[in-house]
Amino acid sequence: MNIGDKTFESARHNNFMCIIKGSASAIIVTIILLIIFALLLAYTSMPESIITPVIIGTCGVSVIIGSIISSKSIKKQGLINGGIVGLIYILVIYLLSSIIQGDFGIDLNSIIMTLAAVISGALGGIIGVNLKRK
Repeated sequence: MNIGDKTFESARHNNFMCIIKGSASAIIVTIILLIIFALLLAYTSMPESIITPVIIGTCGVSVIIGSIISSKSIKKQGLINGGIVGLIYILVIYLLSSIIQGDFGIDLNSIIMTLAAVISGALGGIIGVNLKRK
């Protein structure tokens, strides 16, 4: 194994760790935001009709934040890196919600949420790569 192979492996491992860190960050942000929303919903007179839009917005914001966190330490491929963060995020959320609900069905909403997560992740990845480093 030569020096170039070690450098490539190191960069690949670093990118993998960044993706995991970004995905975990997105899930943590989602949990925090949904707890805040649940408290607001429980203790105020907010209508329950806003639940779906708030959940969709929370997921989008969380994936963007996670993708920015993931991509800010790499120098290129933020679009791909962020898209992968979005895909991992939505797969984890889908698996958790399916286990809790006992329903592993895929419908049009699942497909739309997956596409939205990947696109949000790609956007966050682009932003993260282009942030100025000091």
